[in-house]
Amino acid sequence: MRHLKLQWNWLAILLVSCLRTYASSASKPNILLMMADDLGLGDVGCYGNDTLRTPNIDQLAKEGVKLTQHIAAAPLCTPSRAAFLTGRYPIRSGMGSSTNQRILYWIGGSGGLPPNETTFARILQQQGYTTALIVLTLLIGKLTGLFLVKWKAIICFALCGFLFFISWFSSYGFVKYWNCILMRNHDISEQPMKLETATSNVLKEAVSFIERNKQGPFLLFVSFLHVHTPLVTKETFLGKSRHGLYGDNVEEMDWMVGRILDAIDKAGLKNNTFTYFTSDHGGHLEAQKQNAQLGGWNGIYKGGKAMGGWEGGIRVPGIFRWPGVLPADTVIDEPTSLMDIYPTVAHLAAGIMPQDRVIDGRNLMPLLQGKVQHSEHEFMFHYCGLYLHAVRWHQKDSGALWKAHYTTPIFQPEGAGGCYISRFCNCFGEDVTHHDPPLLFDLSSDPAEIKPLSPATEPLFDTVISRIARAVQEHQRTLTPVPQQLSEYNNMWKPWLQPCCGTFPFCWCDKEGDSDQEII
Repeated sequence: MRHLKLQWNWLAILLVSCLRTYASSASKPNILLMMADDLGLGDVGCYGNDTLRTPNIDQLAKEGVKLTQHIAAAPLCTPSRAAFLTGRYPIRSGMGSSTNQRILYWIGGSGGLPPNETTFARILQQQGYTTALIVLTLLIGKLTGLFLVKWKAIICFALCGFLFFISWFSSYGFVKYWNCILMRNHDISEQPMKLETATSNVLKEAVSFIERNKQGPFLLFVSFLHVHTPLVTKETFLGKSRHGLYGDNVEEMDWMVGRILDAIDKAGLKNNTFTYFTSDHGGHLEAQKQNAQLGGWNGIYKGGKAMGGWEGGIRVPGIFRWPGVLPADTVIDEPTSLMDIYPTVAHLAAGIMPQDRVIDGRNLMPLLQGKVQHSEHEFMFHYCGLYLHAVRWHQKDSGALWKAHYTTPIFQPEGAGGCYISRFCNCFGEDVTHHDPPLLFDLSSDPAEIKPLSPATEPLFDTVISRIARAVQEHQRTLTPVPQQLSEYNNMWKPWLQPCCGTFPFCWCDKEGDSDQEII
């Protein structure tokens, strides 16, 4: 009898263990992250635009939570996306820059996210998630055995490649041929990539992944080519918006968002999917061709892409939906960051974040669910490359949201709202103005940063500036020197690192075929 009782005890323990494992697995939501490229906050209907049609993004906000102070960690794609993936300021991973080269220019370069950084995808994989990144051009650089060859041979090889390019490849366009490629996993499927089928390829991959992994849990990160120039748009959408080619591209992207959400709904996954939509930074004001505007609109906010401090370069959409878990039709005005996605999805997956490094993001779930009223961010630091341009202080007890600008770009021509002559604002040197004392704004009453405060107009001016200065010192003590991934050497094109479909330099393939068709 005792033996039988012991068997039942073990069976009960095993059953409870299995039920706990099942419950843990069942409680983990699917995670869908969608990120636009260069989308201005003022380009989206639910953020105030009434001349562009974005019904799918607007519906997403109506069914979930909309953040109005969602901030990118950098105003350009490379450092912003590095911070998004790691939950850390770009300066911590070497993804800031002390030169005017502030992004990765070449796939065949040696710079990139350091391998010792841990992305949220790796954390979720450890928790049983199937993961997918859908992006049209992957920036990769892997050292090969060519480094065992003598440097003279490498230099000779590079020189021969350069001469070959001058004599033959120039007709194809260097950037397009070497930099615009389509990869599936580690294999190149198109070189050069066919831009006219890009939209269909993104949708096909996203929908196929959802259908294959509907038993979950999965992490799907869809990184849109939209709305970055050259604004490749399907004929269906050309000429349909009120804002030219840029508007057409925005409306096509919204349609893509709708198709991906439809795939989630058709698979019966809506109520078990944590969905997020954002942009990597603000709209590119200076993107123009003759009289046509090819960049976005940042609403009431000053500045845009490439400007490290002004709100227009770093304030982005932040929309979340999870029916039954997150409240619907809710607006939150608290400061949040793209870096917050890292600890948020790690929490949802019951993952363990690295303990050997500073994580700057904060778990958003208590704020999104209304369990707390204030963001965990007290200070946020706004870099332009390696240079700290501005700092915001959320003084929770008073409700004030202070922002101090130490450095601002010099707009060109004088009186303009951007750097229209150079097309990008720089971070240092003669292209910027240093402010001592800093320019100070209260974003809670002046979100457009129009009227800087002074000791004469703000009694707390000196107190606020002093407190922010102490926060900067505390923040800087947490920084450690790391290799600069965007240095001139790391940003040079290196033939021996160039991904190639074929035998270098005869790199050419088209394994996708004609995929420009409706898929759902």
